[in-house]
Amino acid sequence: MSTSKSNVSFNLANPIQFLALGFGSGLAPKAPGTFGTLAAIPLYFILSTLTTSFYALAVLFMTIAGFYICGKAADDLGVHDHPAIVWDEFVGFLITMFMVPISWQSLTLGFILFRLFDIIKPWPISFIDKKVSGGFGIMIDDVLAGIFSLIIMQLIF
Repeated sequence: MSTSKSNVSFNLANPIQFLALGFGSGLAPKAPGTFGTLAAIPLYFILSTLTTSFYALAVLFMTIAGFYICGKAADDLGVHDHPAIVWDEFVGFLITMFMVPISWQSLTLGFILFRLFDIIKPWPISFIDKKVSGGFGIMIDDVLAGIFSLIIMQLIF
């Protein structure tokens, strides 16, 4: 299946693009980052059944893999950090929710905090976002937004 968004052609049959596009959630016509974060919630439920160590290892693996996945997808698409690339939102949200008890309140607050930090990009996130490129650059602002959100979540919960 090939779809187009802003004259960019996506191929969901390509495993790299399928992952980078958040299983297709990044193709939402409006607010793809928000839809990508929403699509990460079922993955969070699955990972939350793991021990703390395995959860951390899974997210670390997803982060490292994301450097390649996001970079390769951006290169294939010819657009750096296209809004449809939402693997970084998956990772950022999973970082936000690390060691947080599951409830509708924690999910809602984690979602809101992560989206706020990802959209507003306070310093140093904004500085790093402007200075770093490639797959690492695509991922790092969301990793930092996740860490900022995680700190607040830990203080609250």
